[in-house]
Amino acid sequence: MKNIAFIAIISIVTVFACRPVKKIQTAIEKKDTVVQKPVTNAPAPVVDSAALKKDLYRRVYSNKIDFQHFSGKIKVDYKNSDGTSIDGTAFVRIRKDSIIWISVTGPLNIEGMRLLVKPDSVIIMNKLKKTISYKSVAYLKDLIKLPVDFYTVQDLLMGNPLFFTDTIVSIKNSGSTLLGLSTGEFFKHLITIDTTDNRILHSKLDDVEETRNRTCDIILSDYNNQQGRLFSNKREITVTEKQKMEITLDFKQVNFDEPQSFPFSIPKNYTVK
Repeated sequence: MKNIAFIAIISIVTVFACRPVKKIQTAIEKKDTVVQKPVTNAPAPVVDSAALKKDLYRRVYSNKIDFQHFSGKIKVDYKNSDGTSIDGTAFVRIRKDSIIWISVTGPLNIEGMRLLVKPDSVIIMNKLKKTISYKSVAYLKDLIKLPVDFYTVQDLLMGNPLFFTDTIVSIKNSGSTLLGLSTGEFFKHLITIDTTDNRILHSKLDDVEETRNRTCDIILSDYNNQQGRLFSNKREITVTEKQKMEITLDFKQVNFDEPQSFPFSIPKNYTVK
């Protein structure tokens, strides 16, 4: 499996496109445009743009999942335009802000890899090759060339918004959905939420560095109530740069706030890589 299963899990935040903010903003303005006849002697409506932006930011984070413990079983499907195709299952356990434990199994339920991620370190156990690798948390940044840390990975597994800032430059309300574009130090984030319950439907992440030619689309669906939390059980990610990568994360089991164990004993015959 190499490292691809791990990359598939964290690659939601690994790619961003080179479209200028102005072009995305124009797309928002053009979408659902309605031509209205002017009303004679009608005063122009007063729009409090600051209030609208504040409301959008509140909506985006209103369903952010909080927890102390989490466990889940995820079916992972990975396809690459180079012909690579991998189906596997990832078992995930988390103690908030402390440990992320991931076990990846392939065909015949054979465990191929186990990972232990902490705020300052990453340990990778390749059970097929009998190797163990010790990395600093900077490994995540080096692996995917983005400012990713433990807490980013934790949020993406929860389906929480990533890199959406309160610097909002465009808003479009179509009635049933609300689109907003925010910009940050590293990324532009075009987000679509359902206005009925503020669930996130779609995220498009773009690199503010316009020389990059990468784009990532994330579709979140199959929401249900998981112990009082609005949780997306299915995530479809399309990543395009020089190649096209498609990832589906399908959560089959989800459980919150039951204390977890994190078994990670290393056999003596394993080679440090």
